[in-house]
Amino acid sequence: MESPKTKKRASKNLNKILNAIGMSPVELSKDSGVSKSALNHYLKGDLVPSQENAEKMAAVLKVSPLWLMGIQKNMIPEQPVVSDGAVQIKVLGRVAAGIPIEAVTEYIDTEEIPAKMAQSGDYFGLQIHGDSMEPRMREGDVVIVRQQDDAENGDIVIAMVNGSDATCKRLTKYAGGIGLISLNPNYDPMMFTDQEIVDKPVRIIGKVVELRAKF
Repeated sequence: MESPKTKKRASKNLNKILNAIGMSPVELSKDSGVSKSALNHYLKGDLVPSQENAEKMAAVLKVSPLWLMGIQKNMIPEQPVVSDGAVQIKVLGRVAAGIPIEAVTEYIDTEEIPAKMAQSGDYFGLQIHGDSMEPRMREGDVVIVRQQDDAENGDIVIAMVNGSDATCKRLTKYAGGIGLISLNPNYDPMMFTDQEIVDKPVRIIGKVVELRAKF
């Protein structure tokens, strides 16, 4: 019998992903084949999804079935390993506000990272748009990003400001706030006090660990 904690965690996870991607229980039932009655029990925390139903829902939601069952902490499924021991990650054209990276189902490409790197955290690729990070990063380049909510002074980060789509900038920290700095001197720095970080809000979602330039 499932523990109350597992039921609560499974319910929280299912509600979280449905809210994040804007899918109704009726739509999930239709797309997955899981009955509306069963979904209602899962959402309320009365029951933990069976392995079979969790796999059906996971295929639609693009998440781990074990996460839907409240067993696994990581939302994303195991990343596919290719023949040379590398791991494929999604390359996103944009990161929209309010949608967890793990919930993004539309992506423009894939990139491979070493399996050892993949074991150290959750990664995604992001295509660069615009010229604010020139000359180092140009339109169409892809950056490999490790998901994290903080970074060191001087790191290149992916951040969200005031509910807008994610932006790539150099992070600077100072007493009382932070700056998000473009490498292109034609762009003014974006400076935020600690209070503005909370109010706007300003949120770091990842650190750039590698650049894959297009020629």
